[in-house]
Amino acid sequence: MHQCRPPTSLSLSLSLSVLMSRMASDVRQKCAAYVLALRPWSFSASLTPVALGSALAYKLDGSVDLVVLMVCAVTVLVVHGAGNLVNTYYDFSKGIDHKKSDDRTLVDEILAPQDVVMFGALLYSLGCLCVTLLYFLSTLRLEHLALIYFGGLSSSFLYTGGIGLKYVALGDVVILITFGPLAVMFAHAVQVGYLSVLPLVYAVPLALNTEAILHSNNTRDMDSDKQAGIVTLAILIGPTLSYVLFNLLIFVPYVLFCILATRYTISMALPLLTLPMAFPLERQFRSRCYAKIPQKTTKLNLLMGLFYVFGIILAPPRSLPLL
Repeated sequence: MHQCRPPTSLSLSLSLSVLMSRMASDVRQKCAAYVLALRPWSFSASLTPVALGSALAYKLDGSVDLVVLMVCAVTVLVVHGAGNLVNTYYDFSKGIDHKKSDDRTLVDEILAPQDVVMFGALLYSLGCLCVTLLYFLSTLRLEHLALIYFGGLSSSFLYTGGIGLKYVALGDVVILITFGPLAVMFAHAVQVGYLSVLPLVYAVPLALNTEAILHSNNTRDMDSDKQAGIVTLAILIGPTLSYVLFNLLIFVPYVLFCILATRYTISMALPLLTLPMAFPLERQFRSRCYAKIPQKTTKLNLLMGLFYVFGIILAPPRSLPLL
């Protein structure tokens, strides 16, 4: 007859080690799910405007506060991430996301809807803490800081939340304003301490290219969006005009850079180095093979934005156009 032996310290240690390993694995998987839900491949659309606004402040006003730059970047980034989560939640709630969608966070039950809501609320709260810190770090007036920040926050939510501007063909307007002029003005204003219309002008090439990301995404999803009963600009104008619009959004910035390079400073020709990346996108869009075009356009957007920033920084003193 066998007797039950009490567990040894070695067996207890092994069991505890296995339990801790499983818990660590679960935590890693959960963290990976949250990161995936943020769609980090899109973050260049918010970080390059911050870099552009800061570069303008450095070139035209002579200095940049690196702490303000970092806090500003985090502020814009968390609001962008929260907006992505709002988009995920409402697209799922309205039955727009499906098994073939890029964003399958809720479709594949990677996260629960309440997880996405809580994570989004946390990021919006973090953004408010960051902008409060900017109030103490920057000389920008409180009403101006609040106007720009809460304008951006409202846009990120209303894109799909509330009235859902994306669903009534106004999403393109939101992207053009938010991920361009508004973000560039915000980054410039917190550095120099005042509002200026100059960053709005410099934001135009970057804003057009950023809008190309959304437009390519909406063109790819035209059929599923129609079935879900929503309206986008791509649906309103159809595939042919969508192709024309995509080309304008992609190539007009290069025309603007050529004008800046020939009339003001040759450093503005740096973004033209990304032109070879644009032609394959045009050909792929023309053949209506839309797979991965938004991600490829995002890569183009990042590199163009970086070269644009470098072009501004390298420009000789007083060579950049002023209003």
